[in-house]
Amino acid sequence: MLKDKDKKELSKLFGELSGQVKLVMFTQEMECEYCQLTREMVEEIAALSDRISAEVHDFVQDASRAKEFGVDKIPAIVVMGDRDYGIRFYGIPAGYEFSTFIETILDVSRGEPGLPQNVIDELAKVDKPVHMQVMVTPT
Repeated sequence: MLKDKDKKELSKLFGELSGQVKLVMFTQEMECEYCQLTREMVEEIAALSDRISAEVHDFVQDASRAKEFGVDKIPAIVVMGDRDYGIRFYGIPAGYEFSTFIETILDVSRGEPGLPQNVIDELAKVDKPVHMQVMVTPT
């Protein structure tokens, strides 16, 4: 799915990974419109670095695993580092979303948010669960 030139560039970029990253992908046996492409992308990306691993689960057959991650639609990718930061990608991270997906992998490997300390201090004051969703589209 990825061009050789892109694989080479990504391999170089993934040389900067400081920690392990696990991509947990949910699809289904009768794959949805973008499930197969998303699965292939996840597997190709994981093959580019020994610091990236991929798990692929069937959304229906592994429903308890999907529920454990709070995944309620497919295709879905959970991006985890040394812990689960709650990062979920729904749909295929292609086009404009691809660079965001790659940056997320790099950020998760660092294990730190890259935010100024004053922002971290303010976020530490949040004392109840927050459900945040970010939608990305070029239009």
